[in-house]
Amino acid sequence: MFREDIIIGIFSGWRSFLRKCLFRVLRVGPIPSHIAVIMDGNRRYAKKKKIDDMTGYDAGALALLHLIIYCMELGVKYVTAYAFSIDNFRRHPEEVQKIMDLTMESVMLLTWMSKLRLVRVHFAGNLQLLSADIQDAAKRLMESTAGYKNFVLTICICYTCSDEILHAVEESCKEKWDDGIGIMGYDEANDYERLIKVVDIEKHMYMAIAPDPDILIRTGGEYRLSNFLVWQSSCCHLSSLGTVWPEFGVFHLVWVVLDFQQNYRYVAKKKLQL
Repeated sequence: MFREDIIIGIFSGWRSFLRKCLFRVLRVGPIPSHIAVIMDGNRRYAKKKKIDDMTGYDAGALALLHLIIYCMELGVKYVTAYAFSIDNFRRHPEEVQKIMDLTMESVMLLTWMSKLRLVRVHFAGNLQLLSADIQDAAKRLMESTAGYKNFVLTICICYTCSDEILHAVEESCKEKWDDGIGIMGYDEANDYERLIKVVDIEKHMYMAIAPDPDILIRTGGEYRLSNFLVWQSSCCHLSSLGTVWPEFGVFHLVWVVLDFQQNYRYVAKKKLQL
């Protein structure tokens, strides 16, 4: 998939120097803490370039790698990527298998990269739907990077927000039941009291590891959330770009952050009202 020298090359050289100069100017304004991205357009990119779909997915994985590095240099602490929806299992089995093979390769790459840059890697979603070897590799990577705090990368795989909410509600009910409390009780006025609150649900969400996103980017010219971080994105800056994901570059990121900075006061005010 990728050679390690490609990653080292992204971190060094004159392009890296120019990026850092550009990001220094950008940091005059507010910098988002958390950027989430829906990586749409890999297959359209492959069709446009007249290459096979798997090569298109490889190009998309490289674009994500670039985004991670850009965000590190910019000072963004959290990046969340929508890699594979539960709904994507409806696609042709051969395509699903190719994506799973790419996922395994990506885990191996992230294992090496996490040691190089002390990146904490988290996989969010119903991981039980993955094959045993990918599950084991993902769990080992999460455990080995759990102590890293400089930068947190979350890969949403076998994920939908509907499934995330269902999981969180089930875990909250189970927790209360195991504690012998139940999910309903009486308060001092003998009125029903809800013993499961929003805070209980949120701590059991797959995304509990990260704050709500400040920016949610979708490429490919689409405006749908596609069941991604619906719970968490009520007050985040939404950005839809016409470019397909493999063509996403540093100047797209700069444009999105500038747009975020222009609307920062309004978004910050809305968050305070929650």
